[in-house]
Amino acid sequence: MSRVSCVTLIALLLMGGLTAAEEGRLLRFPDVSVDKIAFMHGGDIYIAPRAGGPAVRLTSHPGIEMFPKFSPDGQKIAFSGQYDGDVSVYCMPVSGGSPKRLSYHPGVANMSERNAIDNIVMGWSRDGKSVLYRGRKEVHDSWEGKAYLVNAEGGLSEPLPMKTAGFTSFSPDGKKVAYCPIFRDFRTWKRYKGGMAQDVWTFDLNTLEAKKITDWIGTDNMPMWYQDRIYFNSDRPDGKLNLFCYDLNTGQTRQVTQFTEFDVRWPSLGPDAIAFENGGYIYLLDLPSETVHKVVIEMAGDELNTRPEFVKVSDNIQDFELSPDAKRAVFAARGDVFTVPAKEGNTRNLTNSSGSVERNVCWSPDGKWIAYNSDESGEDEIYLINQDGTEKVRLTTDGHCRRYEMAWSPDSKKLVYSDKELKLYAIDIATKKVTQLDSSTRNEFHGFAFSPDSRFLAYNKQLKNTIQAIFVYDFTDGAIHQITAGYTNDYSPSFDPDGKYLYFISERKFNPLLGSYEFQFVNSGIDDIYLILLSAKEKSPFAPESDEVAVTGEEDKDKDKDKEKKGGPGGPGAPKEGEGEKKEPVKVTIDFEGIFDRQVAIDLPAGNYGGLLAYPGGFFYASNPLFGLMGPVGNPDGALHKYDLKEKKDDVFASGVNAYTLTPKGDKIMIQQRGAYRILPTAGGGDAGPGPGGPKGGGGSDQLDLSNMEMKLDRKAEYVQMFNEAWRLERDFFYDANMHGVDWPKMKARYAPLLPYVDHRFDLTYVISEMISELSCSHTYAGGGDLARIPSSGVGLFGCDFAVDKGNNRLRITNILKGENWDEALRSPLTEPDNGVKEGEYLLAIDGKEVTAGIDPYSLTENTVGKLVTLKVNDKPTMTGAREVVIKPLAAEDKLRYYNWVERNRAYVDSASGGKIGYIHVPDMDGEGLVRFLKMFYHQSRREGLIIDDRWNGGGFVSQLILDRLRAPFGGVAVSRCFEPTPAPDNAITAHLLTLQNEFSVSDGDNFPHYFQLYKLGKTLGKRTWGGIVGIRGYRQLSDGGYVTAPEFTELNPEGKWVVEGIGVVPDIEVDNPPDRLARGYDDQLIQGVQYLLKKIKDEPRPLPPYPGPPAER
Repeated sequence: MSRVSCVTLIALLLMGGLTAAEEGRLLRFPDVSVDKIAFMHGGDIYIAPRAGGPAVRLTSHPGIEMFPKFSPDGQKIAFSGQYDGDVSVYCMPVSGGSPKRLSYHPGVANMSERNAIDNIVMGWSRDGKSVLYRGRKEVHDSWEGKAYLVNAEGGLSEPLPMKTAGFTSFSPDGKKVAYCPIFRDFRTWKRYKGGMAQDVWTFDLNTLEAKKITDWIGTDNMPMWYQDRIYFNSDRPDGKLNLFCYDLNTGQTRQVTQFTEFDVRWPSLGPDAIAFENGGYIYLLDLPSETVHKVVIEMAGDELNTRPEFVKVSDNIQDFELSPDAKRAVFAARGDVFTVPAKEGNTRNLTNSSGSVERNVCWSPDGKWIAYNSDESGEDEIYLINQDGTEKVRLTTDGHCRRYEMAWSPDSKKLVYSDKELKLYAIDIATKKVTQLDSSTRNEFHGFAFSPDSRFLAYNKQLKNTIQAIFVYDFTDGAIHQITAGYTNDYSPSFDPDGKYLYFISERKFNPLLGSYEFQFVNSGIDDIYLILLSAKEKSPFAPESDEVAVTGEEDKDKDKDKEKKGGPGGPGAPKEGEGEKKEPVKVTIDFEGIFDRQVAIDLPAGNYGGLLAYPGGFFYASNPLFGLMGPVGNPDGALHKYDLKEKKDDVFASGVNAYTLTPKGDKIMIQQRGAYRILPTAGGGDAGPGPGGPKGGGGSDQLDLSNMEMKLDRKAEYVQMFNEAWRLERDFFYDANMHGVDWPKMKARYAPLLPYVDHRFDLTYVISEMISELSCSHTYAGGGDLARIPSSGVGLFGCDFAVDKGNNRLRITNILKGENWDEALRSPLTEPDNGVKEGEYLLAIDGKEVTAGIDPYSLTENTVGKLVTLKVNDKPTMTGAREVVIKPLAAEDKLRYYNWVERNRAYVDSASGGKIGYIHVPDMDGEGLVRFLKMFYHQSRREGLIIDDRWNGGGFVSQLILDRLRAPFGGVAVSRCFEPTPAPDNAITAHLLTLQNEFSVSDGDNFPHYFQLYKLGKTLGKRTWGGIVGIRGYRQLSDGGYVTAPEFTELNPEGKWVVEGIGVVPDIEVDNPPDRLARGYDDQLIQGVQYLLKKIKDEPRPLPPYPGPPAER
């Protein structure tokens, strides 16, 4: 279609000349002009008549385009788009055309659903020349962002003077803004009242004066300045977001809309109306009349995003198992069950259902059935299906919570499984009778093993002392026996196929490692492998042996007697011609009396072991690398070992193995190795590696070809399944069975009607997020999934800022970021040796292309990351005398900006205190945060005062490790001849301590100041924290690789009262950092923190006691 006809079609549709099929819903991020409405649907931007009618798609890129904003004259639309991988600011005519990229700095934390995309378009300047957007390019932490203006024709983005900003709206004269300093508009936590609750402020762009105009404890956000009023969104008084109006003349606030079921979302101010979404529909609030009406918009798209299609699923495998004869393997992938031939034959999709998810596949030892979990009934149930998919049996009908992995009995008559309610069950295949075997109050059951005669089940169970012990269940009488003492963690039991032994792993080979900087220890790599002699009569395979001389003839007589018992040639019981010698069925005898004393250590070095499985003559086990919080220690590849019990020999069977499974006979093994799946005889070794075909198959003869693992995917059906599963996950795992008083079935009924309108995975995340946020709890997240992966254009960065010199039409280099150039993560290109670029110099050219004030320099550095770039710089705005500098640009600057922020704070504290006070910032309570603490703690621990800055702490789980260091009590003074006296013990803290906290101290960053107060380590100073300590156990994966989190754990204080969650930690000393002070460069929290500690040091000095002189004569 030509450009002219496209414009004509748009005009016809906007006049209502064409009809559409149905009313649209899930129309998001709306904006309004004099005669049109723009919005996002299915990841693309549409426009429609303001009065309603058919909509026309304006963008159609595989990435996401969102936040459309009309220019004041209604002729252009600015929006945030993913055309070049990074989300950037774009602008295009309303009539259509090629989008023009306006921002080039690559996004920080792009497309993180709860933290929002970077470079969010918020509107336009009042004169219509520039686009207003929120970006993170100059901040030290991704929680924050700044407001920028960029000319619609291109050029350098220039920041507004506020230090931080969320959604921002200009006053009619453009001299002031109404804005929220805090941005949490994508957070999935309704009725939030913690420290990060937003307020609306006004800010004078010239005088930097700021005024807070709201003071509700909950949410006030999305300000829109219209004439002498500021409209905004608020969840006052009952927790539902509605539009309110603040009168600038009277200072009075009143409610404007009255929605009670769905929140008012993403309101946007046009010339004489506010557009907003509610329940997926678009509404207009006409101004100044304040009448509200719904806009009926017709959508007639082809829904390409959700059209059924065949997709490959080999990169989305959840679990796998080998068939008993090793001729096929079964996989659960993207919610379907597949079998793949070892060599010849077709790949089979046995379930073919996008509307249900199947997992936990398990092949019966007799080869007849494949067991799996499925939610096709609406609950997690167990099913059987034969290997060609022609027969299916439903085993259970009592599903009410998440079920976990299963194990078949060797006789194929029973299945054992566990569930989320900490119970262990067995189901009789013939009768479908379910029997509860055991239960726990500490943890779920994972890792169980049948004895070869199917009589016993071994499993590990966590005791009340938190230690794991091995238990055995006897199916003949239902008795449960604990067979290890519970003094050390024992797990991964596996019966020897001959029924003589039970192998297991135990953490009992203690060898404490002492720390390098202090006298502390850690136990790591202490696993050992043991066997239990099941019968009291059984001889240890490691018992001393002695070679003896056989008497001639006696040995042959013994063999003849054995043959007679079994049936000699032609005799009774003799094997028929062509048959091998029959093996007697194994009968397992366990003598439980004295079994604690029949544990035998296997001579292996201590290590980090897991995944033990026995095979005839020995066992396999995984030897895993030791991992620190920042990665593996040494070789990151683990190894699969094979131990031969007869030869007492341990060999590496294969390296780089992530998972493996054995046939019931133990003659074949299937390994997942470096992305490939291989079937091998257990008699050999597997270190030949995947063949040249790579992980998808087609390589070596032992490698499975997974290239035909595909399914016809009905995304609409899959979206419904994932929504329902997300609802069940919260129902099953949420820490409060009362669901915070929320009618959980009602919430499902409220949001399910939106599902038919979901036309993009991003929109499904939104619907799920809206539902789970009704729980009004921290850590309720949803995200990820099958989204288009748009390759980045690779914009290279210089590690500096720029300023426009309008008089010379040039750009000056400002704020060159310092770094640690020996560390690639903190490399600063302009400060590397031989570069010598100075702040204030002009950037004149990049790779020969001239740079002027009307050009964003980073528009010239696409596809330069990691490559050499030549800059022309000068201390004058002319080419004359300019010099060339060759640098290697960065992919991101966020680590450098954080480093520089910390160093500025540390230098200020050191200078302001005369070296008396140390400063430590902890960015999170994970690996990076602990490393930062350790790097800054030891060399400052002998200061008289110490500030621990917990502000902008992203949470994690290591806060107690840091608190333990700070709690080290002072017990005395260590003295020695010629040595300076030091505190005893050597890690004792004598400094006065102070913690800084703010609204961005989150999760375990909440816990830190809470326990700092509880342990009476010192005072806390700042603002109330986020208030979210109901923790999660990682992400719960959905069928397309997306995730949902379910908050499971929280804490009470010593008096048994609820703390922190939903409120935050109130500081001992409340100090704000108001916007006007921040804009002028002041950090009042840090300033007053230093002043407080200096006074504390003066009033309560803590010198070491003086040397008392020689001790009395002895």
